[in-house]
Amino acid sequence: MATQILLLEDDINLGEIVSEFLEEEGFMVTLVDNAQDAQDKAYEKNFDLWILDVKVPQGDGFSVLKNLREAGKYTPAIFMTSLNTTMDLQKGFESGCDDYIKKPFELQELKIRINAILKRSFAHKNEDYEDLGNGFKFAFISQTLYQDDKPLTLPLKELKLLSLLLKNKGKFIDTACIFEEIWEYDQEPSELSLRAYVKNLRKILGKDSIVNQRGRGYCYV
Repeated sequence: MATQILLLEDDINLGEIVSEFLEEEGFMVTLVDNAQDAQDKAYEKNFDLWILDVKVPQGDGFSVLKNLREAGKYTPAIFMTSLNTTMDLQKGFESGCDDYIKKPFELQELKIRINAILKRSFAHKNEDYEDLGNGFKFAFISQTLYQDDKPLTLPLKELKLLSLLLKNKGKFIDTACIFEEIWEYDQEPSELSLRAYVKNLRKILGKDSIVNQRGRGYCYV
C-alpha cells in the first residue's frame, strides 16, 4: 500500500509541483491550501506523514500541528516554510514537528527527508515484530498477529486496535481516540463493537493483557 501524505501548501503552483513529484515517486498525496482543511483531513483520514506549510490561510501550520498533537495524533510531520530564524525553528519543533525544510528547496532533498522520517517511524513501530510472549508476535507494517509463526485471521479493526495499544504500551488510550484511529470518518463508532474486539483479544492473548478503567480507556500491559 502506498504511503499516504497530507500536503498543506497555499501556493497552488508549488503545491501541484510537489504533489506531482511525490506521486511520481510512488506516494499518494492529498493537497489542501488552508489550515482548516488540513486539520479536518488529518482527523478524517489516517496519513503516514504530514507536510505542512506555516504561513497559510485560516490559521498557520504551527497551530495545526500543535492542535493535532494535543488531540493525540502522532503522525510524523515536516514543516516547509520560508521562515528561517532560530526562533521560528524552535517554535516549529516545540509544536511537535519531526523535521523542518526551508524554502526554496530541491525536490530531491524533500524526498530524502521524507524517506528518513518514514524509516525512523517504521523502526519506532518495530517494523519486524513485537514479541508478545507465549508464541505470539505482532507485525506492525502488515498488521498481522502470529501464533507460533502462523498468521491468525482477525477482523481488521481488531488488528488496528491491537496495533494502537501496542504502540502506546503501558499507556491508557481513551475511547474517543480509539474511535478516531480505528473507525473511518464516515463510519459510526460502536462501543459494543469495541468491547467485543477487546474481549476477543483478551481471549487470545490472555485476560490480563488489556486492562480498562472508566474514564481512562484501554491499556496494553
